[in-house]
Amino acid sequence: MTQERITVEATAPAPVEVVWHAYTSPDQITQWNFASDDWHCPTASVDLQEGGKFTSRMEAKDGSMGFDFEGVYTKIVPKERIEYAFGDRNAVVEFIPLGDATSLKVSFDPENQFPIEQQRSGWEAILNNFCKHVARR
Repeated sequence: MTQERITVEATAPAPVEVVWHAYTSPDQITQWNFASDDWHCPTASVDLQEGGKFTSRMEAKDGSMGFDFEGVYTKIVPKERIEYAFGDRNAVVEFIPLGDATSLKVSFDPENQFPIEQQRSGWEAILNNFCKHVARR
């Protein structure tokens, strides 16, 4: 049985050009790509083209656990949309310009290991962390 996609949304307080750069630049990704303050993202790489790969290392700051999040870009529409595959799952990130702000909508296929609400809250926390990062710039 295939479950429905999970969607999380947030509004970043910056124009789409700034938001796109912060979302797709490895030096920026390491500053926001974690769900809570006791985690961090020490490394990230991005080959932003269809067929290009990306990786992000997420680790607990105390070193107790960590994992690599990686995938392949399947569609890139600059400043509008990123689609990617990670494992046997897919995700879509939409960038919707709102003048001086940008709405982000991330939809992804859930996995079977963790409850849907836990997955949603984790991705929501990362997206909210992204928006806080953009606001500080």
